[in-house]
Amino acid sequence: MHLRLALLAAPLLLANTAPAPIPQPMKAMLDAAMASGSEAEVETVAKYARAAAPEAAPAIAASIDAWRKDRAAKRELALREAGPFELWHGRAELGGYMTTGNTQDIGLSGAIDLSRETVRWRHKLHLATDYKKSAGVVSREHYLASYEPNFKFSPRGYVYGAAQYESDRFLGYTDRYSTSVGAGYSAIKQPAVSLDLEVGPAYRDTAFTDGTKESSVAARGSLDFGWKLTKTISLSQAASAYMQHYNSTVSSTTAVNAKLIGPLAAKFTYAVQYESMPPVGRVGTDTTSRASLVYSF
Repeated sequence: MHLRLALLAAPLLLANTAPAPIPQPMKAMLDAAMASGSEAEVETVAKYARAAAPEAAPAIAASIDAWRKDRAAKRELALREAGPFELWHGRAELGGYMTTGNTQDIGLSGAIDLSRETVRWRHKLHLATDYKKSAGVVSREHYLASYEPNFKFSPRGYVYGAAQYESDRFLGYTDRYSTSVGAGYSAIKQPAVSLDLEVGPAYRDTAFTDGTKESSVAARGSLDFGWKLTKTISLSQAASAYMQHYNSTVSSTTAVNAKLIGPLAAKFTYAVQYESMPPVGRVGTDTTSRASLVYSF
């Protein structure tokens, strides 16, 4: 008798323990948010859906988890199958000024950044220039080009290579070539905050404005910090150091980026470069402040 009652009650017990389905209007809103691809929109809809139908919270969580897993699988597949000319992203930066009348000044600054990231590889290319001319005399002329490939052997760790060319006769050198290999680690890897640290040996070859040349093994270290303060404002800090027996170099760039309309943003930058042993007659520390427009693509 007891066994028969238990068998009859089993379906009722299972029905009581099964998660309640998501109400149809809320499910339609959640499906629309998922179709948009916006994580923030999905979280907002899910928050109100859980408040309106708390009994459906497990079903809502399961639906979102399945969406995230499917999204991650599709993204990984796209990264693996992408061709060498796909997945490139970048931004172009341009700033400057010109005065006429009592003073005849012109100042220009520009930069291009390109990056490509796949499951295992990340590539970063940076080109930049600064130029200033006052009363017919050039007082600032700086050129920089760098390329860095990264091989990611874990979610946070990677091996990097770096090649860089610089020219800045006002800092005391006409040509400087630098190469480096080493290890990198993503110490912070969050949607709003990121921090990458790198360290490794390097080799530098420098031609100074006084006619001397210097080649030396060095130690290179760098950090790249990013912080998204709001939806439209972000802060970044990039710094690097080449430490060697003769003329070590430390550089730092602090930037505030504010989105304007669509792909356009305003950027304010303060850069410092220090040379420990510049040629005679040259100052060791150089600072540059910039205001520019940035176009992301």
